[in-house]
Amino acid sequence: MRVILMQDFESLGHTGEIVEVADGYARNFLIPRRIVLEATPGNMKKFEEEKKRQLLRLNREKKVAEKLAKELAKISCTVPVAVGEEDKIFGSVTSQDIADALKEKGYQIDRRKILLDEPIKALGIYTVPIKLHPEVDAEIKLWVVKK
Repeated sequence: MRVILMQDFESLGHTGEIVEVADGYARNFLIPRRIVLEATPGNMKKFEEEKKRQLLRLNREKKVAEKLAKELAKISCTVPVAVGEEDKIFGSVTSQDIADALKEKGYQIDRRKILLDEPIKALGIYTVPIKLHPEVDAEIKLWVVKK
């Protein structure tokens, strides 16, 4: 049976490819899980229309992300932390703390989009990268200061 892949599937190929699979495999596994569509002329047309809609949506999201990246480049956030002797931080500053600081400034950013290699464990000024869109990155300036 010829099928159109609706999403990337490890053993078959990438989205949009037309592949040949066993009838039972398609009917019993792939089609019920919405991984593929049967490659009929109607489904081919439906898939192309869906692909165009998805491309328009992605372009719209990219424009919004680029606008947000320009706004984020202009701001800096301050995260006050408790410190002990010799300005040693109790705990650390995590992506959740940064997301909360951004929320106070009026920007709703998911903590999973904030790219910290490891939590911040010292006072200072940091540049924190944020992945707003697969093609758009932003950076904010973060000040970690004493409470």
